[in-house]
Amino acid sequence: MKGAIAVSYYDNMVMQAQMKYSMYYDTYAAGRTPYRLSTRPPLPYEEQIGRLVEEIAAADCVLVGGGSGLSAAGGGDFYYEDNESYRKYFGKYAQKYHFKGAFAGMMHPWASREEFWGYLATFLHTTQTAPVRRPYLDLDTLLRGKDFFVLTTNQDTQFVKLYPEDKVAEIQGDHRFFQCAACCTDDTWDAVEPVRQMVAAMGESTAVPRGMVPRCPHCGGEAFPWVRGYGNFLQGKKYDEQYEKVSRYILAHKEDRILFLELGVGRLTPMFIQEPFWNLTLAFPRARYIAVNDKYNYLPAQIEDKGMVIVADIADVLRDAVAAKGKE
Repeated sequence: MKGAIAVSYYDNMVMQAQMKYSMYYDTYAAGRTPYRLSTRPPLPYEEQIGRLVEEIAAADCVLVGGGSGLSAAGGGDFYYEDNESYRKYFGKYAQKYHFKGAFAGMMHPWASREEFWGYLATFLHTTQTAPVRRPYLDLDTLLRGKDFFVLTTNQDTQFVKLYPEDKVAEIQGDHRFFQCAACCTDDTWDAVEPVRQMVAAMGESTAVPRGMVPRCPHCGGEAFPWVRGYGNFLQGKKYDEQYEKVSRYILAHKEDRILFLELGVGRLTPMFIQEPFWNLTLAFPRARYIAVNDKYNYLPAQIEDKGMVIVADIADVLRDAVAAKGKE
């Protein structure tokens, strides 16, 4: 489906970052980066929080880059491990199959499509119905009154529960939509109501009833969530629209004091948010960059005068920043 329109500005940046990822795959796979990093010692934590609040206040606009760590910090941490939250939402599958997190179930060789869809419907229903998590609410408090836009690789619908569609670009898909698994057509449709019906009909079983497996209305083949990761992700009109939205925002503010605020981006996909943010910070004369990450202090030396990384729990950082903003 790609190629129906010209590649957008931000999509082009992502493709360049993907090529770099391929060239230095071993480095990335080891959790490192080929960029030369700053060796400056970090500021004390309290000063970092103060600077975060100041940078947001001073910015003409803010582009938020939300990664999986942002949701994990608020309790959406059931993806990679068999923990309390995984047991809460996926208990019957954890007990039956002993999966180590929600993603592990996606790779399981299910005996039937009905049981596969029982698991997938449980997965989708968990994110579709989850309340807005505390870190997102704290972020919203920090952004209040600012001109901002959100770019996210998260598919869990947290941002679109807070903001209208025109303020959010979901470049990795969205759990609220189905597509044809074979990409027979450039079309997506509602997944929320079918998922609700599957979960209700399934009850305590681990499989949906025969005949409830979602089908493509065009070819009759099996449907699939409109998400990158486990099938043929439909990179058609809706996909292009996401990149167009963020591209328009960036180009409209390239001369402004724009703050690139990166939250919870891990090492699996630095090409979608982190590295484009680095390159934009370097390229735009008044741009600033702040990242919050609970593991990695990755700040390129070329932008050390324009940026900062806070290595701490995102939930703590956003909560403390709200408190500091309140004191001001």
